[in-house]
Amino acid sequence: MNYQSDKVSFCDRSTWGILQFTGSDRLRYLHNQSTNDFNSLKPGQGCQTVFVTSTARTLDLATAYLTEDAVLAIVFPNRRQQLLKWLDGFIFPFDKVKLADVSEQYALITLIGAESPDLIQKLFDIDLKESPEGNHQLAIINDITLRIAVGSDLGLPGYNLIIPQENAATIRSLLVDNNVSEMDSDSWEQLRILQGRPAPDKELTEDYNPLEAGLWHTISFDKGCYIGQETIARLDTYNGVKQKLWGVKLDNPVSPETPVMVEDKKVGVLTSCTKSDTGLFGLAYVRTKAGGAGLTVKIGEATGELVPVPFISDH
Repeated sequence: MNYQSDKVSFCDRSTWGILQFTGSDRLRYLHNQSTNDFNSLKPGQGCQTVFVTSTARTLDLATAYLTEDAVLAIVFPNRRQQLLKWLDGFIFPFDKVKLADVSEQYALITLIGAESPDLIQKLFDIDLKESPEGNHQLAIINDITLRIAVGSDLGLPGYNLIIPQENAATIRSLLVDNNVSEMDSDSWEQLRILQGRPAPDKELTEDYNPLEAGLWHTISFDKGCYIGQETIARLDTYNGVKQKLWGVKLDNPVSPETPVMVEDKKVGVLTSCTKSDTGLFGLAYVRTKAGGAGLTVKIGEATGELVPVPFISDH
């Protein structure tokens, strides 16, 4: 794994989807179709938001950036086509909103590491060190215009660079020339699990809702109606979250979808697993009544201990 927390690395995430929303109703539309409060945002700001079904089952966790005339949403690679079709189904003839898949037009490169703010300032002569996560602005280098956004999508210091596809190789070479090491997709996946960022088809499926996945920071409880709002509000009001996503330290490898057991009783399921420099680590949904941090569990042939993970929260 090439990532070192005290340095800076980059990961080419150009396989991820980028959806573009335009038209005068774009904010109202996204406000009504996902969990966060788009009406309170201004150009140059951004947020993480969750697209859910009418029963609050999770479709994807997206990162959205507001520009002067559009919203760009970064979505998981295997959710791109599904979301495009699903979202298009909620655009009616009188809506002034257009949805386009612009994934082929842009490359997405993510910088990660404690030195990334200094690197951004050195290369692009802009200071984003005190800017909130989600804030973004255009930068120009060697006649290339790109968008730089605060946040790595992993709860680690970093930035997303949205670059015209034809200029992506130049920016990658620039980073390498400045001694920035490249992470591959396997390293990204390892970091994702260690940080606890839920992923579609693993932690984010129609079996789970955003509160169970610990995505409280992506949800506005004051914004009013949106798809899935009634279910989420009811779960919050009546303490209805019956299972929760946890990190799990493991002593043996184990496959995802293996049941989590406590005293021969199934209390959850493992959703992801990876091997890191500090040992084996996984993510698992566990029933709240079974216990929390420090709980010892059996998962297949492995013994595990539940631990909190940085990306998610329990409220």
